[in-house]
Amino acid sequence: MVIGIIGGGASGMAAALAAAENPKAEVILLERQARVGRKLQATGNGRCNLSNLHAVKQGYHSREEGFYQYALEKYPPEETLAWFERLGLFTVAEPSGRVYPYSDQANSVVDVLRFALDKPNIQVKLGFEVEKIKKTGDCFLIESREEGLPCDKLIVACGGLAGTKLGGSMSGYKLLRSLGHHCTKLRPALVQLKADWSGLAALKGVRACCRAAIYHDEALFSESRGELQFTEYGLSGPVIFEISRDACQGGGRWTCRLDFLPDKSLDQLEAALLRKQETNLPASELLTGIVHNRLGRVLTQAAGIGGQRWIRALSREDLAAVCRAVKDFEIILTEPMGMDAAQVTAGGIDAGEFHPQTMESRLVPGLYACGEVLDVDGDCGGYNLQWAWSSGRLAGGHGGGLL
Repeated sequence: MVIGIIGGGASGMAAALAAAENPKAEVILLERQARVGRKLQATGNGRCNLSNLHAVKQGYHSREEGFYQYALEKYPPEETLAWFERLGLFTVAEPSGRVYPYSDQANSVVDVLRFALDKPNIQVKLGFEVEKIKKTGDCFLIESREEGLPCDKLIVACGGLAGTKLGGSMSGYKLLRSLGHHCTKLRPALVQLKADWSGLAALKGVRACCRAAIYHDEALFSESRGELQFTEYGLSGPVIFEISRDACQGGGRWTCRLDFLPDKSLDQLEAALLRKQETNLPASELLTGIVHNRLGRVLTQAAGIGGQRWIRALSREDLAAVCRAVKDFEIILTEPMGMDAAQVTAGGIDAGEFHPQTMESRLVPGLYACGEVLDVDGDCGGYNLQWAWSSGRLAGGHGGGLL
């Protein structure tokens, strides 16, 4: 039995290893790039946040609600980490639940998977661009420009459109649509947001721990707490990735309100500023020691207080305005960054057209799909890679005839 797998990313490699556990299976893993795991190598700023201990049931999105539950229950994070340890990878979990390789290097994850693929019944073909898939009877024919490869079972693990510079493409969607499947709307998720605010240039590169809340026409849309990073075009950082899904989609007014001191009340902040009035410092230093120096100066100016004034001369109304700027600063959002910048794709091939217990197509027997190509995306923090491992192993196990 020959199992063809299109895509050498996280879910594709997991599927190949699962299918190859059947010694009678011949696995052919096809990757259009020059090496496997290229996007995986770049995840987590090169650290590879490969899972999250909380990634079971919650933290996922799909139009086919609950589709992801079976795969995540069969291969939960704890079992996934044990699987990686059997492959030779040690991992460490942070208090937040995020899991990283013990080496803190993404290439460790890619390497153990690459080495594991070196099996007698796995053939890895790099630089293989699949152009067409045909099915005749019970057999699939995978065609590139140069050759055609027949297989008995076919797993599509091409990934999504996000991260186009690292290999994200439309290929998986096109191939599955050619076999009768349908695709939901594709949108960037876990992505930076562009903003319309003149203070961005002065804050480029500044990081701050804050509570961030996105509002659509004054109604709360999403909120989270974590690290924010200012860029020349807008807002970035984990806290923005967590709340960016579907933000700025459609019309209306979109804003982000930031609380730069979520652990302090307005009264506590005002009391601290009142104590500073005993000093002989310019107003530009009012927030020194409270927030990042550059951020403090920008917020003070945004509150209408010029740096040429002195702290001791500020009124209670002035101090109240600064407190509001620190605790409830509003920035107008314009649009998300594009798929090039997105970490994951929201939307994809309709998950309802696949069996959640096997990942096999309801429309085409012998056809499977896994990972990001399906309409399943997870929250920031290792959820999407956990879905790749779980769904890939499930598809490979069934495609390989073991489950």
